[in-house]
Order: sequence, then structure tokens, then C-alpha cells
Amino acid sequence: MFIVNVEGTIFKENKWLIIKRSEKEEHAGGLLSLVGGKVENEGNSSDILEATVKREIFEEVGIEVKENIRYVHSTSFIADSGETVIDIVFLCEYASGEPFAKSPNEVEVVKWMTVSEIMSDTYSPIYLKESIKRAENLIIRK
Repeated sequence: MFIVNVEGTIFKENKWLIIKRSEKEEHAGGLLSLVGGKVENEGNSSDILEATVKREIFEEVGIEVKENIRYVHSTSFIADSGETVIDIVFLCEYASGEPFAKSPNEVEVVKWMTVSEIMSDTYSPIYLKESIKRAENLIIRK
């Protein structure tokens, strides 16, 4: 029916952790993105979305996030492959580790960026900008 994808907005010292997706990626190759990935079939499982975002963050950029993961927003879109995707974005609090492109077939570059850098970058798609704006609002209201 559809793919469920999760992404994490990770904030530290007034910057957001952003990746540049590998050019090899089927969807949005070469664009800036949040860290995330597809939810896998794990049978009966609790907190599957939160567990998936934590796993994807560690697999792609090698860092740990804290347990208090908060919902930011959700969207749907048609991937370049033609599949329907439900995308759920979470606000994650950085815990430990030095981020790096752990999975080079998926992640080309990892960097901490300010909101203004993200908003002005030509490789920053509108949906990334919207997710950052919404996550920023959650931090401000905290």
C-alpha cells in the first residue's frame, strides 16, 4: 500500500544535523536532507517509529540520540519510484558521538547547519525547510 519513512531533526548548539544524500540514491539524490529511512517489518513491536529513527540515525551518521523523541509533523508524497510514502518527522535530542557519513552509498556529506544556512542553500528542498521550521518552533515553545 505505502512505505512508511521516518526522519530525525537533530539540534545541537543552534545548528541542525543535515546530510547531503548520495547521488546514487533513487529518491532525492544529491539534495540536503534529514537523517532517516524506511520502517522495516519487525512483527509485533512497540514504539516502532521511534526505534526506527534512532536506528537510522546511528546507521547513517553514527550518533546516538536521547530517548525523548517528539513528533514534529507528517506528510505523504510519491517517490521517484512511483511508490506512495508516508513520512513522519521527529525532533531528536543529540546525546553522543561525532557524526560522519557512515553509509557512503546513502550519505555523501554530514554537517551541522544553522536555520539560515539551510534556508538559503540551493540543495535544500522545500520539504526540508518546512520540517526545520516546524522543529524550530517546537524548540522555541519548549
